[in-house]
Amino acid sequence: MLKNRLFSVFVLCILCACQPAEQQKSKKTEMGSALQVSIGEPVKPSEILSFPQDHGIHNKQGIEWWYLTANLKTANNETFGVQWTLFRTLMPSKINSQWWDNNLYFAHFAMQSKQEHIAFERFARVGQASVTSSPFNASIDNWQLKSNENTFLPLTLSAEQEGYAVELTLAQSPLTLHGDNGYSQKTQSGHASYYYSYPFLNVTGKLTFAGNHYSVTGNAWYDREWSASLLDKQQRGWDWFSLVGSQSGDKKGLMLFCIRGDDQGYDYCSGSKISANGKVTQIPQQDITLTVINTVSLGNRDYPSKWQVQLANSEAIIIESITKDSRNQLSIEYWEGRVKATGGFNGKGYAELTGY
Repeated sequence: MLKNRLFSVFVLCILCACQPAEQQKSKKTEMGSALQVSIGEPVKPSEILSFPQDHGIHNKQGIEWWYLTANLKTANNETFGVQWTLFRTLMPSKINSQWWDNNLYFAHFAMQSKQEHIAFERFARVGQASVTSSPFNASIDNWQLKSNENTFLPLTLSAEQEGYAVELTLAQSPLTLHGDNGYSQKTQSGHASYYYSYPFLNVTGKLTFAGNHYSVTGNAWYDREWSASLLDKQQRGWDWFSLVGSQSGDKKGLMLFCIRGDDQGYDYCSGSKISANGKVTQIPQQDITLTVINTVSLGNRDYPSKWQVQLANSEAIIIESITKDSRNQLSIEYWEGRVKATGGFNGKGYAELTGY
């Protein structure tokens, strides 16, 4: 979802790592101003998405990701969560090499069950990482999300690291365009991305968790987003949710994000109500009120663990995290984990929390 800030901090950290300690301290104090920089060309609201081309790379925009989360279970009702994300960020340079295309690629692979959570990351340049639009393939080394046929769906996700692995088939979901036909405004000042999803992917396959093997089924949510714009200077991070209803025969989805200001209050929200055929009803800023009910202290930081969402003319929705410590403790730490929803929307999904 809103991973543009994550990209910028990551790139800045790379630059800081090459500096003496006293210079690193100065770099870190300049991090806020660095996040205001645009990378590449801003997206335009007049553009029309075209497929299969838009499954691939958008070189004019400097920030891009291919992102998948899944809620899975075994025949014995053991439950698991999976996240896999490939990131691309534009880093123009004068390097002339077949191994450098002015882009840095990195990927995150995370799994969770009960109160256990583990995350891995990899970094690559062109050659190690690859994205093609048709047939679709997004990979970094042997971590791979790819089409099984000439059509985009079904997909296969394959990833393995240190006793944790997935081999999953993902099929049968409509395409959903968020915002205005895919143009998704992120801030009051107009920062935006192009953003689409496949929210209702049926999942079958196998996974390995801590060396133990399981056959699983479930639902996955696939997000695609690209942008050039970063958050406003006064903004800290975001809470983002993807939810899929649990009622059989009445498939529906809900996507919400709220940007937080310096005081950690929510100062811009937006969302999508998604019908079974993928059609979106936009939820405007004024119709969303997000309130934190409970928090959990993790690494001397307080993260929300329970929220109330009030949408206009609707019963309040309660969202609660499942694995309380879902931090991806990688080069950049952020919280990414399973959630459940009750009240005005009953279902499960994923949340992402950054800037805490």
